[in-house]
Amino acid sequence: MHQPTRLKPLFHPGKLLVSHEALVALRANSVPVVSVVLRHIAGDWGVMSDEDKRDNDASISTGLRLISIYRLPDRTHILVITEWDRSNTTIERLNDVVPDSSTRPVRPTNRRYPVWPTAHYAQEGRA
Repeated sequence: MHQPTRLKPLFHPGKLLVSHEALVALRANSVPVVSVVLRHIAGDWGVMSDEDKRDNDASISTGLRLISIYRLPDRTHILVITEWDRSNTTIERLNDVVPDSSTRPVRPTNRRYPVWPTAHYAQEGRA
């Protein structure tokens, strides 16, 4: 007989805040918000790197911010962040927080940083 999996919460998520875009994406993929929250508070960090997962594990006991990323069936990524003081947990689409590389402005590859002032800059007068 199939036994349901019981998840033990590792921390209190605080107030739950869900962006409209994340809610639309979750509903479009038939994923309940509660399932994302349960995975997050149980320590299933999703598609994070091993190093980020270890950082999250350590953050539970040290009281730092916790971050999870989950991939939905339509390949949308959902970002879940619990603040360091556990006052609230925010759920957003990752592309709304960190824009996709295709939407980032293209910068010239020959530009060097820092850009130093040239003779074309006006000098400020002394007071």
